[in-house]
Amino acid sequence: MKSVKIIPAINARSFIEVKNKIKLVKPYADWIHLDVADGRFTPNTTWHNPKDLLKLKNPPKIEVHLMINNIDKKIQNWLILPVKRIIFHLEGARNPDLIIKKIKAAKKQAGISINPETLVLKLVSYFGKVNFFQILGVNPGKAGQKFQKKVLSKVRFIRKNCNKCVIEGDGGMKAGTAEKMVKAGANLIVSASAIFDKPDVKKAIQELKSEIRN
Repeated sequence: MKSVKIIPAINARSFIEVKNKIKLVKPYADWIHLDVADGRFTPNTTWHNPKDLLKLKNPPKIEVHLMINNIDKKIQNWLILPVKRIIFHLEGARNPDLIIKKIKAAKKQAGISINPETLVLKLVSYFGKVNFFQILGVNPGKAGQKFQKKVLSKVRFIRKNCNKCVIEGDGGMKAGTAEKMVKAGANLIVSASAIFDKPDVKKAIQELKSEIRN
């Protein structure tokens, strides 16, 4: 399995906050993860205006985690620069195959996410169709939730049945839980609170990297 990457996750109410957080972590991360919540698929609302991203100067590589309803109708709005990867929820999609087709036609990577309660078997038919899978360790929405250990079995299942699959662990990723996700088979670790709630984001990222290498 390839080396594991830490991706800072930005969960913000405004685009000003998005820009400020990108500036904080950009020197220390190859990728930035933007949580997008519309207050319908999720209990909370975060920044969710794709047009704002066009205002970024010298943008980093960005993946967006779309926790929104009517993704089939709204996916086209997110097929813009500088978005490189798009993650959508299986639970919120009517026609996942068509969404994947649209994302790839726009020359972007496609990822499918599932909630903690969703059966991992529902992902099997997408092996080889998407670039990666995201296993969410918390319910979609607010950052800082407690990690649900039951999702580790989902990561193990994917790794066992699809050795080449790229797996992203998101939600509750901090000291201890990130290591467990990696040992279960995750390639990517997305973390918000464990990075942005610390006074030194560079040190926080380094500490997470150090943990998953041990």
